[in-house]
Amino acid sequence: MRYRLLSVHAHPDDESSKGAATLAKYAAEGADVLVATCTGGERGDVLNPAMDRPDIRADLAAIRRAEMEAARVILGVRQRFLGFVDSGLPAAGEPLPEGCFARTPLTEAARPLVALIREFRPHVVVTYDETGGYPHPDHVRTHEVTAEAFDASADPSRYPGTGEPWRPDKLYYQGAFSKEWFQALHDGMTERGLESAIGPILAGWPDTAPKLDITTRVHCAEYFAVRDRALLAHATQIDPDAGFMAHPRDVERAVWPTEDYHLARSRVETELPENDLFAGLR
Repeated sequence: MRYRLLSVHAHPDDESSKGAATLAKYAAEGADVLVATCTGGERGDVLNPAMDRPDIRADLAAIRRAEMEAARVILGVRQRFLGFVDSGLPAAGEPLPEGCFARTPLTEAARPLVALIREFRPHVVVTYDETGGYPHPDHVRTHEVTAEAFDASADPSRYPGTGEPWRPDKLYYQGAFSKEWFQALHDGMTERGLESAIGPILAGWPDTAPKLDITTRVHCAEYFAVRDRALLAHATQIDPDAGFMAHPRDVERAVWPTEDYHLARSRVETELPENDLFAGLR
């Protein structure tokens, strides 16, 4: 039996920064892996100074689609855009743009994903938790849309005209970029006498930040290099000399060799903690 995994994200590059090594691992092991990207990232910033040029900004939507295709090939997965427009990240008090993803009514926003679930028929669906992983309106909306589609896709009375009903077995939330992950990297570098730039991140971590209960840790350190190549394919979004690319990979493999998830819903029996998103299905 070939297992199918659907990973739902807000923008191009999210699939490569959150759970990419897991996707590459399962694809290499023979699973059918599909990334659903809700928006085109049209209102995103150019985060790599080397790519911050007028010609790039003038055609950012097309460039981000090309970057997504390159990353998809590197990860060995399939990918589908759901066709919504990036909401951007308005400042506090500013309204969301008209027609953007985050302002689209829930049933309208979920409809393409319901259709995709009924077409692809995944056993496992992965997305963000209720916070979106961080408070970007498109990430929060992605969670809401995925939760709606996960439940609705099995009900023949809901979303008529979107294909034959299908009931996915498990729904997971991403556990990327936790405080514990940053702390482990920071400690791993300082213990080895290496300079760490993570200290200020930890010092500024809010006490009120929600903490996701991790139920499932997928060992995938051997695919971190694939993840990194996919990330760098999103050249407008990733500065190769800063941010996520700055910490030593041998330290990361030693102190945190997994990508982590919270099992939000399961229709099969499984024992926690897990080390496999397909636990209970194999």
